[in-house]
Amino acid sequence: MRHWLLSGLLLALPFAALAAVPVPDDYRMEDYHAPVPDRVPGGTVIHAAEVKKLSAAGAILIDVLPAPRRPEAMKPGTPWLPAPHLDIPGSIWLPDFGRGALNKVMEKWFHQKLRDLTRDDPDRTLVFYCQAQCWMSWNAARRAAKLGFRAVYWFPEGVDGWREAGFPLAEAKPETPP
Repeated sequence: MRHWLLSGLLLALPFAALAAVPVPDDYRMEDYHAPVPDRVPGGTVIHAAEVKKLSAAGAILIDVLPAPRRPEAMKPGTPWLPAPHLDIPGSIWLPDFGRGALNKVMEKWFHQKLRDLTRDDPDRTLVFYCQAQCWMSWNAARRAAKLGFRAVYWFPEGVDGWREAGFPLAEAKPETPP
């Protein structure tokens, strides 16, 4: 029995290693809701309890989940009321800034927004998140690190992990470029 168990474990090890999500060379450009890597270049991975501590210490929490879009098939003139967006209390919601490709205006606005939020201090703590298994927060954290911010944190479980940890959520309003 031990022999079979040991053999089964040894055979499973290479497959478990293959299951790890590789870190891409650049931003994720599509299929944003998919398994994510266990690290982000230029950033530190954290979890709900650490987010709570950093938030209490004054970290800037940034939710990058896209804003809901009016359904294309909806008839013109039909009222559309998207569900309220909930995120971690005290967060800033910058929808769509986790997309893989940003146009020059969006890229410039994102950089300026981070500079404003950090008061031009590249060592101010920035925590990026969206939902669990969401590449948008990974992209945003990587983008911030590439822009020269040095205290970049990524919360891969996002609002889902926050809720599962039993912490409260708050309704958010998006901040978008003028």
